[in-house]
Amino acid sequence: MIEEIIQIDDIGLNVRYTLNDKSVVLFLHFSGGNLNMWEGILPQFENKYSIIAPDFRGHGKSDKPLTGYHIDNMANDIYLLLKKLNVARCHIVGSSMGAEIGLSLAASHPELVLSFICEGALYNEFGEYGLFNGTENEIQHKKEIMRTELAEREDPVFKTKEEYIEEKRKSLSQQGLWNEYFSAFFEHNLQQIQNGNFTYCYLNYVRTEYVENYWDVKFEQYYKKVKCPILFLPSEEEWKDEKIRSILSAFASLLDTYEIEHIENSIHAYVWMQLPLTAGKVAKEFISKHDK
Repeated sequence: MIEEIIQIDDIGLNVRYTLNDKSVVLFLHFSGGNLNMWEGILPQFENKYSIIAPDFRGHGKSDKPLTGYHIDNMANDIYLLLKKLNVARCHIVGSSMGAEIGLSLAASHPELVLSFICEGALYNEFGEYGLFNGTENEIQHKKEIMRTELAEREDPVFKTKEEYIEEKRKSLSQQGLWNEYFSAFFEHNLQQIQNGNFTYCYLNYVRTEYVENYWDVKFEQYYKKVKCPILFLPSEEEWKDEKIRSILSAFASLLDTYEIEHIENSIHAYVWMQLPLTAGKVAKEFISKHDK
């Protein structure tokens, strides 16, 4: 499998891929993530499918421009990447922000997407289909509080990668989650800065613009334009939340074809590393049903 920087207009995207005469599956990682989150998933697909797994702009080894972090911007990056790789149709597996970006891509280019696994984009932040649905003044007040919290965040600094990985290992081991796939993910989650120390690849200015744009996204407007079958994969916590299930049901009603599957004990975004064999099997079975 090749991993290289591919230039898309003025953005360099780091991409792992293998292309042959087999159907293409596009894997889209979560916010703050990188393509290495799929280490336990890609081997389950590589014998039967062509694979494309990019780092989004502002993530992993891809370029980190000062702006352009709306899901529509990042979806357009992926569209241009697919064009450059001469991919006319593909299946999408999207996790959290990756699901949001995949949804934008499927809405703007419905002819491109054969099927879509949506582990995310299950609800809006605000409004009728949001977790917070108040008056306009209440919503603006809530946004100001959240905006202040975003501004107070600082990019963390670590002397070594090992220091960071050990911190994550301890935390996840206490939860009974640590495994080789989390290790591979966190190994690629830092970048070195000028003084020799390390910080996140996902910098605060990237996160802030993405989050502030996300607040105003109305996913129902996207679902209305989607033509492909969708598999929704709510996490354990999302599945138990009546409000989220109600919103998910409303979004699903806008589609011609959909399925909803709940993987027991799954954690949002982390499920692909937490339970790779289970999540991979669910994804493969859905894609195989809609592979044309």
